[in-house]
Amino acid sequence: MNLPDTDLDWLFARQRFGVHPGLERVRALLARLGNPQQAYRVVLVGGTNGKGSTAATLAAILGAAGERVGLFTSPHLTQFAERFRVAGQDLPAGTVAGALERVRPHAEAAEASFFEIVTALGCLLFAEAGVTLAVMEVGLGGRLDATNVLDPVLSVITNVALDHTEILGHTLEAIAAEKAGILRAGRPAVTDVAAGLLPILERAESDLWALGDVQARTLGWEGWAVVVPLPHGQDLAFRTPLLGAHGARNAALAALAASRLGVSERAIQQGAAAVQWPGRMEVIPTAAGGRVLLDGAHNPAGAQALAAALRDLLPELGLERVPLIFGSAADKDLGGVAAALRPLASRVILTRAVLSPRAANPADLALPFEGLPIDLTDSPAEALALLSEGAEPLAVVCGSLYLIGEVRPLLLDQTGEGRERWQ
Repeated sequence: MNLPDTDLDWLFARQRFGVHPGLERVRALLARLGNPQQAYRVVLVGGTNGKGSTAATLAAILGAAGERVGLFTSPHLTQFAERFRVAGQDLPAGTVAGALERVRPHAEAAEASFFEIVTALGCLLFAEAGVTLAVMEVGLGGRLDATNVLDPVLSVITNVALDHTEILGHTLEAIAAEKAGILRAGRPAVTDVAAGLLPILERAESDLWALGDVQARTLGWEGWAVVVPLPHGQDLAFRTPLLGAHGARNAALAALAASRLGVSERAIQQGAAAVQWPGRMEVIPTAAGGRVLLDGAHNPAGAQALAAALRDLLPELGLERVPLIFGSAADKDLGGVAAALRPLASRVILTRAVLSPRAANPADLALPFEGLPIDLTDSPAEALALLSEGAEPLAVVCGSLYLIGEVRPLLLDQTGEGRERWQ
C-alpha cells in the first residue's frame, strides 16, 4: 500500500477510523506540542444545531471589541483551512500545512484520531497567530469531545435535539447531559435549551444564564432586528444578516455571551451586523437572475427551522413552494426531515455528495418524499443542471453539509478540495 503523498492526505485518511470519544489522546497530543491552548482564553460553543452561526457571530462581536479572535469550526465546506479563522480570515493553506507537518509525528505517537488532531492543530495555529481569544465549536456532544480538554472562560450550549443518538443517547435528557460536559463550575455560561432541560445543565453548577424572550422583527431577506433582555434589566438591540427566526435566536445567544464577557453594546452591534456564515441559510444569486438558498439542515430540528424561515421569506417573492435539492447521510432521520420540508417543495431533486462515503443513495431518499415530482441524480452537478432547466426564482439546496460543500463551489465557479469526507 502506498503511503499518502502529503500530510493532509494522511490526515484525511484517518477519518475512516471513526470517532473515538475521550480526552486522554488529545490531552497527550497537546502536551507534546507544549500546550499551545494555554496562550489565550477560550470560549466553547456546543449544542445540536446553530453552533456554527452562534460561534461565528460571537467571534465577529469579539473582533469588533478589539480581540484578536481565532474561530475553530467543523466541518469545512470546501477547503480544509476554513476550519481555522483568525481575525475574520481563513488561515493560508500553506500555514496550515506547515503546522500539520509538525503536528503529525506527535499525533502518530499519541495515536490521535482525525478530530483530535484537527483540534490540536487549531490550538497550535491560534497560538502561533497570536490570538487573544479562541471561539471553539464543539464537534460531537461535549463531555468527551476533543475540545473539552480546553479550559473555557465561558461556555455556550445552543440547544438540544435528537442527533447522533447512537453515540450521545436516545433521549433529549441523555444528550443534554453529554452537552453539559462543557460547563465549568462557577464559570459563566449561556444557553438556549428548552426550559425542561435546564435542570440537567444546572447540575454542572456553572453561572448559567438562559436566553429569555427575544424580540425579533424580520427584515425579510436582509435579516433581523433583535432585542435581547438581560437579567439585570437592560436590553441589547442589534441587527443580524442571519436569516430565519433560528438565526435571530443564535445571534441573540451570541450577544448574550458577549455581554457576559463585558463587551459593549456598540461592539455587539458592529460585530453582529458583519457576521458571515457560508452554507447556512446562505443566498447565492444565479446567472439567470434567480437565487439558490443553501442550508445544512440535516436533522428534523434543522429542517423545521429551515421550513419556518421559508414560510416567512417565500411570500416576499410571491411563492408558496420551491424546488428542493436534497441529499443526506444514510444514518439520519430522513422521515422527520422530509415531513418538515415536503409542504414547501414543488419538486425534489435527490442527489448525493460525491466525496462522502456516508451519503445515502438518492433512490433510498425517495420514499419520504413520495407524492412529489422526484428526480434522482448521481452528483450535485447533475442536480444543478436539472434545476437550471426551470429558471426558478428561488431554489433550496439542503441536507448534508458535505452536499452543501460540493454545491457551493459549483455555484461560485470555484474548485473544491477533492478529498473524501467522513468528518
